[in-house]
Amino acid sequence: MPEKQAVQDSRIGTERYFLVREDILPEALIKTVQAKELLARGEVKTIHEAVEQVELSRSAFYKYKDGIFPLSKLERERIVTISMDLEHRPAILSRVLAMIAGLEGNVLTIHQTIPLQGVANVVISVETSMMGENVASLLDKLRSQEGVSRAALVGQG
Repeated sequence: MPEKQAVQDSRIGTERYFLVREDILPEALIKTVQAKELLARGEVKTIHEAVEQVELSRSAFYKYKDGIFPLSKLERERIVTISMDLEHRPAILSRVLAMIAGLEGNVLTIHQTIPLQGVANVVISVETSMMGENVASLLDKLRSQEGVSRAALVGQG
């Protein structure tokens, strides 16, 4: 019996996830997702408006909001880190950032080194969840930008 207790104690604090079909979820969980979607789309401005529209109590919303997400959202939220060598000329980085924004990429971080021998290294993190392009296509477009001598994927997650 003492061994079994030790096994249970070692699991305290671990999170477990389940993939569950919508039609078997309790109504409060479905309404929580609906309220979160209303807020994300900007159709309502406050949590009060969102829960009122989907007919959910605020307490239920707060209870479940951090624990339920549509699977499509989890699959799409991706952050990539890209390292580039840029020629030290005016507006090169600005054009790269504008190109990423034009593809619906959201630049989260930028780190640029001091240019040495006319080249600066830039490492950027980009959220790609809204992009219609895949990462390989993004890298190809970066490499084809004037002033970009190298673009490589450093990591993604």
